[in-house]
Amino acid sequence: MCRNRQSWGARLARRVAVRCVEEWGHPPESDASCTVALVVGELAANAVRHGRVPGHDFTLSLALNAATDVIRIEVADAASAKRPPATAPSSHPDGESGRGLLLVDVLAASWGWEPRRPVGKTVRAEVPLS
Repeated sequence: MCRNRQSWGARLARRVAVRCVEEWGHPPESDASCTVALVVGELAANAVRHGRVPGHDFTLSLALNAATDVIRIEVADAASAKRPPATAPSSHPDGESGRGLLLVDVLAASWGWEPRRPVGKTVRAEVPLS
């Protein structure tokens, strides 16, 4: 498992994810690594943009299920009020944002969210590596 609890942004979260995937045998230029980086980047960007609470950073956890070759990605933030929709929202074709969860929906085998106690939420996605 790779876990980090520090102040960071989506770019650093992507770099950490690529490094973890590389440690699990998939080089940075592989499809698996690129897919995990994209999903992590989208979830982390949403945590920064929509889940920011002063004094609290988001956390990233990656866990490899070696039996199924699936990575579970979890991004947790401290905001309870803004929860992701149950399904990926549609966005305006010419808009500059609003496609993140659509990408996650396409790239991940599954995704969803759970409330965190005492506050916050965890958004998770599972990405097959092979």
